[in-house]
Amino acid sequence: MKTMPALFVGHGSPMIAIDDNNITHKMGDIGNQIIRDYGQPKAILVISAHWYKNRTLIQRIENPEQMFDMYGFPKALYEVKYQPTGCAELSDAILAMKDLGAEVDNTWGIDHGTWSPFVHMFPEARIPIVQLSVNGVLTPEQCYEIGKHLAPLRKQGYLIVGSGNVVHNLRLVNWNSNHGSPEAIAFNNYITTAVERREDEKVINFYSHKDARYSVPTSDHFLPLLYVLGASDGKKVTTFNNHCELDSMAMTSFLIEE
Repeated sequence: MKTMPALFVGHGSPMIAIDDNNITHKMGDIGNQIIRDYGQPKAILVISAHWYKNRTLIQRIENPEQMFDMYGFPKALYEVKYQPTGCAELSDAILAMKDLGAEVDNTWGIDHGTWSPFVHMFPEARIPIVQLSVNGVLTPEQCYEIGKHLAPLRKQGYLIVGSGNVVHNLRLVNWNSNHGSPEAIAFNNYITTAVERREDEKVINFYSHKDARYSVPTSDHFLPLLYVLGASDGKKVTTFNNHCELDSMAMTSFLIEE
């Protein structure tokens, strides 16, 4: 069995689930590439920005509920169905990692941070999914260390995915813009270069960049990237969907392979 890669996917607006454009096409290409090169994962562990809690929580449920955790969007978005099973074996493997201190919580399901990109990447929903919460009381370095604890799961056939955004400032979103602001572009370029060079310390210490407060006003969408970097020391980084939009959003995504 090949060691699975690790993946960070920029999910952006929930509307990505029903979009048909270059970004969604590339998501589909990457999903196909993973299955072609590594085989179908036993299950996928997803660290989604939208399950942001004050502790580390893990799902352990046979049929997690699809969450429509967003409001005010077109009816068509709420008609999207993505209903994978859970994976008790994966959940138990994480619960056995005592240093993580994970607790079971089945009150949350598969949120749009997971299903909105996955309807393009793994559209048949045949791969079991388990979500792990982003622990918002941890430092960026501690999130990176959790990723290191998760890394051995990849050798067991599990795909580790972080879903968020390198740049995510909802307060300054311009829904009529197809481009990024100068601040968003500068920060996105800085983080992208650091990830591609595996200069992980720069990503961990992202707040040292002058545009970090603009780009990451809250850490929920950025921290999943640190879990993913910790979970893989691979040097082969494929950057895809390297694009800023809505002024203050980046869709930039990374596939990290050994």
